[in-house]
Amino acid sequence: MKKTAITLFFLLQAACLFSQIPRPEYPRPQFERTDWINLNGEWTYTFDFGASGLERGYVGSKGFDGKIIVPFAPESKLSGVGHTDFIGRIWYQRTIDIPADWSGRNVMLNFGAVYYTSEVYVDGRFVGRHFGGSTSFSYDITAFVKPGGSHSLVVFATSDLRSGKQTAGKQSLQYASHSCDYTRTTGIWQTVWMEAVAPEALARVQMTTDIDQQQLIVAPQFFRESPNTLRVTLRDGGKVVGTRQVRASNSSVVVIPVKKARLWSPEDPFLYDLTYEVVAPDGQVLDAVKSYVGMRKVHIEGNKIYLNNEPYYQRLVLDQGFYPDGIWTAPSDDALRRDIELGLAAGFNGARLHQKVFEERYYYWADRLGYITWGESPSWGMDANDVETARNFLSEWAECVVRDRNHPSLLTWTPMNEEWWPDNTQFPRFASDVYDLTGRLDPTRPVNTVSGGAVVRTDIWAVHNYEQNPAKLKEKIFSDGTFFHPRLRTTRDQTRNIGFNEVKATANYAWPQYDGSCPYLVDEFGGEIPEAMEDLLRLGGVGRKVANLIRGDVFGLGGIVADTHCIRITNKLGLASSKDPVKVERQLEVLVPRQRQTDFCHRLVHFGRDCCIARAPRCDACVLADCCDACQKGESA
Repeated sequence: MKKTAITLFFLLQAACLFSQIPRPEYPRPQFERTDWINLNGEWTYTFDFGASGLERGYVGSKGFDGKIIVPFAPESKLSGVGHTDFIGRIWYQRTIDIPADWSGRNVMLNFGAVYYTSEVYVDGRFVGRHFGGSTSFSYDITAFVKPGGSHSLVVFATSDLRSGKQTAGKQSLQYASHSCDYTRTTGIWQTVWMEAVAPEALARVQMTTDIDQQQLIVAPQFFRESPNTLRVTLRDGGKVVGTRQVRASNSSVVVIPVKKARLWSPEDPFLYDLTYEVVAPDGQVLDAVKSYVGMRKVHIEGNKIYLNNEPYYQRLVLDQGFYPDGIWTAPSDDALRRDIELGLAAGFNGARLHQKVFEERYYYWADRLGYITWGESPSWGMDANDVETARNFLSEWAECVVRDRNHPSLLTWTPMNEEWWPDNTQFPRFASDVYDLTGRLDPTRPVNTVSGGAVVRTDIWAVHNYEQNPAKLKEKIFSDGTFFHPRLRTTRDQTRNIGFNEVKATANYAWPQYDGSCPYLVDEFGGEIPEAMEDLLRLGGVGRKVANLIRGDVFGLGGIVADTHCIRITNKLGLASSKDPVKVERQLEVLVPRQRQTDFCHRLVHFGRDCCIARAPRCDACVLADCCDACQKGESA
């Protein structure tokens, strides 16, 4: 009864928040069509803990007992469910209505992301299966539906998070959140939508912004090749910069000269408008897609990274993209934009998007606002020494690269993070394959194959070090002409439990050492250190409580810019949200002696926090402003 009441409470709360369709914006803003239907909102669902749903005929369901708000995962509050234990299997159902005027066109069913494996059924008929929990995919369901008809759509999602065979990122493999691992995401977690397209429509494009030759190159791919024409028009506001027409063939290439191009950069994030039109021989426009492009170039020369042929310093924050109410799913489009605005206001010019494939609308706002991004997979949780895992990863990562490679804000690919336990055979092969695959799919960006871990082949040598003392950090990173290398814990390739009669390990591999031929970056630093935590603990009861929360919530974030994390800390303390600093100040007076409040707030700021949890005397509520006397005197790290 208690569980039912809690579920009802979450559902009513979600219904109040989303009296209209949640996340109503078009989810693919760099490839946008006008004739589409958003399928977000209330669906029915049921868990399948006994793995018996297929036997019980769930594929043909007309509705399950539970109600869930899509696109929010069932673990989240915004879904109306809030089930935070492990979910191995979940079924979804809703009715889809096909407009009568879609007759003669193909009906595409699109999913932003479903974690991890999914199967789709229409009226009980199998449509398709997708592997990978972070990337977008589509099905042509024309043969399964009728224009003007109503049909039952069923989605079956499965996840075996603890298997080590799938990417997990910062989803906790333990029941509760711990260290820097948090609540899980299962099933549908991004927008679901339908759209009508011509059979000969454009499926995707790959854009190359060649600023050296002053031209834009577009390589199209069609659902079906035809004698039609593809017309591409580039605009600067209302002014046409160039138009080109080519045959609607996958072998065609469109080249548009862009003389004296206005280049994209964080200082001037200028975007040209693009339209793609598939035109029939009689002049009828069969397909129209709106897009945009940022003319820019990123490359490496020697040990420097260049943007638009100039060395460029990147000051990036580590952003893990968790939300207290939506978990992996942002509660709104404004929340995505707000994260970026906070980062810019804090003085960063970009973010390494960490252990999560961010949705396309995040990249849209990064493109618009001039915010550098590094794209990364949620590689933690997978056994990178395992052959089956490697096979799963390569296909999912390829989909990620193909989906996001046209965004100007995305400057670097980081497929994996902190692989510190490699074997000497499978992992070197796997990492080399990842590097090659990424470069073949997108030769225009550098590849940071493993951030802060075992290096096999890479364009950027990245290390992690959380030493807080600047002098000690410098000594650790570079000493006696040698750069810092993390210690690898290489595993034996034979690990059988057969006593002291094991065969001799013969798998050899010469792990590379940094030789100065590529950029060397410390791309994680900051966060928690023992000495600092001891200082915070000495502040007393509430200081100890905050220290423990920081350990569990933000260790290793390097200063994530998201006021949602600040709000979560304040809520756990029983304080008001940081958006109500006056109330927080009053509550803080009870918890912390007045003479220690400034010190308390100051220390929170310098523990990888981007906002104080409270407003103390002489201290604003957020580190984006002058925090306290100590900060103003330049005493911050």
